[in-house]
Amino acid sequence: MYVPLALATQGKPKQGKHLRLTTMQLRKSGKSTLMLPVLGMGCWAYGGGEYWGAQNQHDVDAVVRYAVEQGANFFDTAEAYNEGESERSLGLALRGIPREKVLIGTKVSPSNVEPGKLVQHCEASLRRLGTDYIDIYMVHWPITAHSIKHFTSDNVPTPSVPDAFATLERLRQAGKIRYIGVSNFGVAKLSEALETGVEIAINELPYSLLTRAIELEILPFCREKGIGVLGYMSLMQGVLADIYPILEAVPVWQRRTRHFDSRRSPQCRHGLPGAEAETAAALESIRAIARRHGMTMPEVALKCAFAGAGITSSLCGSRNLKELQLNLKAASEPLPPAIIAELNTATRPLLEKLGPSFDYYENPANDRTK
Repeated sequence: MYVPLALATQGKPKQGKHLRLTTMQLRKSGKSTLMLPVLGMGCWAYGGGEYWGAQNQHDVDAVVRYAVEQGANFFDTAEAYNEGESERSLGLALRGIPREKVLIGTKVSPSNVEPGKLVQHCEASLRRLGTDYIDIYMVHWPITAHSIKHFTSDNVPTPSVPDAFATLERLRQAGKIRYIGVSNFGVAKLSEALETGVEIAINELPYSLLTRAIELEILPFCREKGIGVLGYMSLMQGVLADIYPILEAVPVWQRRTRHFDSRRSPQCRHGLPGAEAETAAALESIRAIARRHGMTMPEVALKCAFAGAGITSSLCGSRNLKELQLNLKAASEPLPPAIIAELNTATRPLLEKLGPSFDYYENPANDRTK
C-alpha cells in the first residue's frame, strides 16, 4: 500500500546516513490527491544513450538513494528514453528502497496507446522498473498522426483517444497505475482528453526562464481545470546551468530548439533563424541578476521554475551527487517575488520572440501539442 511521505514537510531535518539538506516542500497536484515534492528527478540520461552520452550506473544508484533521503523522491522517466534503458536503470537503482518511499512516473508513446498494445507496454515498463505499479502513467505526446511519426517509422493508425483513456482507466482500476497523466498536451488536446471523463492528475510541460510559453495559454487552463503541472527542462538541458560560455558551445543535441538558428545547427528540424540574440541577452541578464543577489545562475533558474503559478513540481536531471546537491540547495527556500519580477522582465523579450507555441523543437506551423 502506498503511504505519502507527509513527514517530509514536518519537523527539523534529521540525521540519517546523510544530513537532510532541506525540508522538501510537497505540493498537491491540482484537484487530485497526488502530492509531489517541488523538486522532481528527471531520469532521461539514466541508462546512457546517444542524446546524453554514457551514464554510470553507480552514479545513478547514489543519486537515487540520496534523493530519496532528501525528500526528492519523485522520479520521471519514459519508455522512449534510451529505448527503455532509462526505466531499467532507474529500476536497478531503486532496488532495496521500500516501494512506498518513492513515486515513479513514466510515459507511454502515443504510437503505443491502442488498447491491446497499451496494456502490453505498461506491463513492459513495470518489468523494466521492477515494480508492480506505476504512480503516474502519462501519454508522452498528444495522440495524433503528427506526433506519432516522431516515435516510429511504422505506419501506425492513429489510436482512438476515448479508447486509449478508457484503457488507462482500466489499468488504474486494476492497480497497475495510481494516477493518469499526459505530457505536452495543449488546450485543445487536453480538452479532448478531459471529455473522455477520465480524471487527469497532471500535464508534463516544458517550463524555465527560457521556455515560458506555457504561461500564455495552457498553464492558466490547467489551473482552471484543477490539473497539476509537472515542469521539465527547468535548466533548458544545461543552457541555464552556466556551463557554456557561448551558445556555440552548447552540444549539438541540445541546440535543436527554436532558440537556435537552424542554419547553424544541422540537428534542428524547425527550419527557422531562431532567437539566438534574445537567448544570449536573457542569459546575460539572468547571470547578472543571480550574481547581484549572491546566487548562481542555475540556482535562480531552478527557484524561478519552482515559483511558476500552477507548477506542482519541476524536474531537473542530476548526473551525479554534486549536481543533485546543488539542485537540492535551490529547493531549500523560495525566491523573493522582487527577484522573480526582475527575471521575468529580463526574459520577456525572448518569450515574445518565441511566442505561445511550447513545442520548442518544431516550427509553430508543425506544433505537435495541438
